[in-house]
Amino acid sequence: MDIKVGIVEDENQIRESLIILINGSEGFSCLNGYENAEDAIREIPSLHLDVVLMDIHLPGKNGIECITELKPVCPNTQFVMCTAFEDTESVFNALKAGASGYLTKTTQPSKILDAIVDVNNGGSPMSSNIARKIVSSFQNVNKQNAELQKLSEREKDILDLLSKGLRYKEIGDKLFLSTETVRTHIRNIYEKLQVNSRTEALNKVFPK
Repeated sequence: MDIKVGIVEDENQIRESLIILINGSEGFSCLNGYENAEDAIREIPSLHLDVVLMDIHLPGKNGIECITELKPVCPNTQFVMCTAFEDTESVFNALKAGASGYLTKTTQPSKILDAIVDVNNGGSPMSSNIARKIVSSFQNVNKQNAELQKLSEREKDILDLLSKGLRYKEIGDKLFLSTETVRTHIRNIYEKLQVNSRTEALNKVFPK
């Protein structure tokens, strides 16, 4: 049986190219293409699609919002982002919403077909640069956790307030500490993290 595919993409040329690619390839069938999330949300549940290729930037509701609404009513449909957005926030928001894969729009046509097969078979296809972003993000979290473990709970509280731009006196007021006590804690934070400034401390604990 053909893999039944739907496309949600507002750029006509891209959408039509994907439809032609899918319908012209053996083992695939594109049942419909949509230029906005609202039409997709209304019609996709009745199509019982296997895979949906979803753009993020759409008129009205965006692609992430579209998946958020569709996934609960289409639990067996796999959603793959196919978008120009490559920032970490978009990637994680899409995955959190229910996407099972994430491709950039520069992905070669043959790789798009491979991704459709992969996600239909239970995989999570991703462009290589997107996969690297995810790996890097987890590495940064591990690094952050390792640095935070060096600090006491009070020092973590102070560092958190420092990250929000509060001055020493404001931190003291929030934590019911004297300004001098705050200074002492901050000196201890710098010593434990082996840094010499607020900026260095924040960059070390909250790596970008």
